[in-house]
Amino acid sequence: MTKASVLTARAVSGVTGDPAGRREIPDGALPGLYLVVQPSGAKSWALRYRFDGKPRKLTLGSVLLKRDGDEIEGVLPLGQPMTLPEARRAAREALQTLAEGRDPNEAKKVAQAAKAARAADLDRDRDLVRVQGERFIERYCKPRNRSWKEVERQFKIEINPVWGERRVQDIGKRDVLDLLDAIIDRGSPVTANRVFASVRRFFGWLIERDVVQASPCTGIKKPTREKSRERILTDVEIRLFWKATEGFDHPFGPMWRLLLLTGQRRNEIAGMRCAELALDGEEPCWLIPGSRTKNGNEHYVPLAPGVVEIIKAQPKIGKTGLVLTTTGETPVSGFSRSKARLDAAMLGIMQKEADKAGEDPTKATLTPWTLHDLRRTLASGMARLNINLPVIEKCLNHTSGSFAGIVGVYQRHEFKEEKRAALEAWANFVDQLVNDRPGDNVVAIARRA
Repeated sequence: MTKASVLTARAVSGVTGDPAGRREIPDGALPGLYLVVQPSGAKSWALRYRFDGKPRKLTLGSVLLKRDGDEIEGVLPLGQPMTLPEARRAAREALQTLAEGRDPNEAKKVAQAAKAARAADLDRDRDLVRVQGERFIERYCKPRNRSWKEVERQFKIEINPVWGERRVQDIGKRDVLDLLDAIIDRGSPVTANRVFASVRRFFGWLIERDVVQASPCTGIKKPTREKSRERILTDVEIRLFWKATEGFDHPFGPMWRLLLLTGQRRNEIAGMRCAELALDGEEPCWLIPGSRTKNGNEHYVPLAPGVVEIIKAQPKIGKTGLVLTTTGETPVSGFSRSKARLDAAMLGIMQKEADKAGEDPTKATLTPWTLHDLRRTLASGMARLNINLPVIEKCLNHTSGSFAGIVGVYQRHEFKEEKRAALEAWANFVDQLVNDRPGDNVVAIARRA
């Protein structure tokens, strides 16, 4: 019997089909492994073996002459194109199965069935609300919506615990109403409105992607009617606020004051960096990049002298250039806890002043307010100073209102001088208010705006 030659990649490449019939060329390096060559020239790998005394054949996969990059170390699934070394590894794996008393062909069928089951599971899971919700956040919310983290939180806290393991196609109008009713019944009507907005946008996106044919939100109105917030701090509360912040060191005391004096958003101020600031010169300013503003537009904020003093007084911590930080690596956080302390400090001052005036300190109360109310307080205060509405909106970096629609397209005036005059007038007003001095800002700003 002639000993089979050891196959090489070059030899495999050189073999051609024989019109007379199929050929099987054994590999001398591994008994049982064959190169099968069809009359058409198509090549594959096969293993011949015996099981229960009967000859068997296991097709390993088609021939791949060369793989780009490094050879695969592990055993490829049967049926995949294989190089010669990969075919030998697959054959040895099958022979190991045989040595364990199992038929490699049966093992192949079991593996294929398991693979098909996994594929079926994946196909079945892909339309689950939690899976499609993740895709919605990644593909739709993150590229378009700066508040995508809130949508992600809604899915995690409100939506997935109820619908997560259900298919999006199975969610009906009644399911939406039940979800919203449960949120309202626990005393969170505004949250119900926000969740409904996200769910409606989610199903609209699913329709665009042909995942569902209709939205279960169709015909459903916003669950609760919201009143526009109108809370602003009174002059007395502004004085209390300012006095209370004196008891807060870096970073919260300065941050609270910057919120009031500049009217910018909490996260914009918390993330302030030295590179965004130009504090020296005749026109100190803060240029907030579009990547950090809510509307994505770069925002020029003139800085009043008092604001410059606050910023310059902050310690330099770390190398990131963050102005308000305790770690040097991340912006200040923990707003809720510090805000609660601020409220307590303001109430404490009220009680002391009531006691000093001979009044009952236990009757002193502080009307609830939010950090966002400071922006509204600035806007209202500027209006009292006769500052024009377009200037106020520019100070707040609003793109709605006076600058909505076609006006926003053609109105390119930056209002730099007007914004500086307005913010300086507001800072002067606050200074006069907290120091109990009369002011003349109203006339001055009316001339400059």
